[in-house]
Amino acid sequence: MDAIKRIFENNRAWVRETMRQDPGFFQRMLKGQSPNFLFIGCSDSRVPANVITGTTGGEMFVHRNVANQAIPSDLNMLAVLQYAVDVLKVPHVVVCGHYGCGGVKAALELPDGQHELVDQWLGHVRQVRRRHHAELASLDAEAQARRLVELNVIEQVQHLAMTSVVRAARQRGQDLHLWGWVYSIGDGLLHTLEVNTAVDEVPELARVGA
Repeated sequence: MDAIKRIFENNRAWVRETMRQDPGFFQRMLKGQSPNFLFIGCSDSRVPANVITGTTGGEMFVHRNVANQAIPSDLNMLAVLQYAVDVLKVPHVVVCGHYGCGGVKAALELPDGQHELVDQWLGHVRQVRRRHHAELASLDAEAQARRLVELNVIEQVQHLAMTSVVRAARQRGQDLHLWGWVYSIGDGLLHTLEVNTAVDEVPELARVGA
């Protein structure tokens, strides 16, 4: 219960400090949101979107899941994407992975059968691993994990590029950019990856399987 009490104490302290610095903050929040970003990140508690990007309320629409995946069959992700692109008109959609990702590390190993739902979810990351087996096999274990984090981000961005939501937005000339980022927990820095998001140049990607 002490942990819960601390959360509420922190909340009250945050409200007081926010009101001191910006008395009109909460009234502005009541008027609605107009974020510039949809941030698709990992559920890892060490990667809070607003904190690592230095943004505040109203600036970033956020979707998080284990290993920051944008699976084309995930209705939750697709609903968030559609709302962000079609309703909020965000100009930037970011997939942000992070070095030291437990989901990615697990995808490098054989499923142990203890976490069936997690193992099924990580099947998509294992597909990325298999697709890049030759490159990953030449690396040591630590380098494999770091590179798979990057490859997974790249593939998720390419998944987004092929969704009907993104394709429709581009066809109607909407200003929309897709980005792949990696966050380094060890030093707190964000890094951008080169990702091809031209649909006609992106290879067809497997969408199911473990």
